[in-house]
Amino acid sequence: MIGKSDTLLTIVAGILIATVMLSDKTLCQTKAQRKQAMSFNIPTLLTRNLHDVFGENDPARRRAAIDEIFTEDCVFYEPNGGAYHGRDEIARIAGVIRATHTDFRYQPIAEPEELGNAGRVKWVEGRSGEAPAVAGTDFIIARDGRIAAVYLFFDKLP
Repeated sequence: MIGKSDTLLTIVAGILIATVMLSDKTLCQTKAQRKQAMSFNIPTLLTRNLHDVFGENDPARRRAAIDEIFTEDCVFYEPNGGAYHGRDEIARIAGVIRATHTDFRYQPIAEPEELGNAGRVKWVEGRSGEAPAVAGTDFIIARDGRIAAVYLFFDKLP
C-alpha cells in the first residue's frame, strides 16, 4: 500500500525531473541565443573581413576573427582561380596573402553596400603615406549573420 511518504516522494521526484528537463531546455536556448548574438550585419562583416582577416598580421587574432565572422562551410574565391573552403583554408590563404605585404593597409574607398543577403566594399591597399598599390572589391554572401562566401575582384586603381 502506498503511504503519504511514498506519494510525497513521487511528487518530489517529478518536480526534480521537470526541473532538470527545464534546465536542459534553458541551456539549449542559451546556446542558441549566444549563436544569434554572434551574428553581424553585412557592412560590419565586410569591414571586419578587410581589416581583421586579410589586413591582420597576427595569426591568432586573424583566426579568432575568422571563427567569429565566417560560417563553418565558408568559401573564398580569388581572381587567380583559387577556391578555399572552410575556416582553416581561409586562415591559411589569408596568412599567405598577408605575408606578401605585411606593411600594406586596406582602406575602403566607398561605404559598404548591402543588397539582400549580399554586400560589397571597394578598397585600395598600399603603404601608409604612399599612393595605393592595389585596388579591389570584396563581394560577400551572408548567412545567419556570418560570411558564407567571399569573392575577391581586383580593380583598376582610381
